[in-house]
Amino acid sequence: MLTPTPAEERLAVGERSSAYRCWAAAYPARRTRPVPLGSHRASSSRLALRWLRERTRHVTDQLDTAYAQPGRHWLTDDAEHERALALLTMGSAYRLTLYDEDARYVLVASPPGGGDT
Repeated sequence: MLTPTPAEERLAVGERSSAYRCWAAAYPARRTRPVPLGSHRASSSRLALRWLRERTRHVTDQLDTAYAQPGRHWLTDDAEHERALALLTMGSAYRLTLYDEDARYVLVASPPGGGDT
């Protein structure tokens, strides 16, 4: 079994801390705990936004048409995507929340060293 040297451990920790954290979860109305819908580490704000777009597409594909509309609009909103990139680049997290009659769906990207919102 190989074990990392202290320098390799520091490098691995440094790599993790330089990644954008992305995650999605559903918060069902009648449950006390969220349901994880995936997570990802991205090396750039653009890759974090790409992950958010993919997960948003997956969520909206599962929603009824009326509830999916805000997510579908967000998917084509270039100005909002630029705003998300600017926030991530400046060190702020970006959150998108979608709803249906039974749950709230939260998708988040956080910059390196930033907190989740």
